[in-house]
Amino acid sequence: MNTPAGKGFMRTDVGPTARVIAVFLLGCLAFGYPLLALFNVPATVIGVPALYLYVFGAWAALILLIAWAVRRA
Repeated sequence: MNTPAGKGFMRTDVGPTARVIAVFLLGCLAFGYPLLALFNVPATVIGVPALYLYVFGAWAALILLIAWAVRRA
């Protein structure tokens, strides 16, 4: 399976840097205005405001994703 780099060869393994950059961009989207505005409502979930629950949940998810991206290296 010796295919030259320019002839249909597709690299499937990305480095940890690319994964961390992807998680960073996901975080920028998650903490951007449109999504935060969706959760800025006077509703509560188990007594916790929806915005707080979203912010801390998204934050924890990003930490786990970065740990996964770096560990996979």
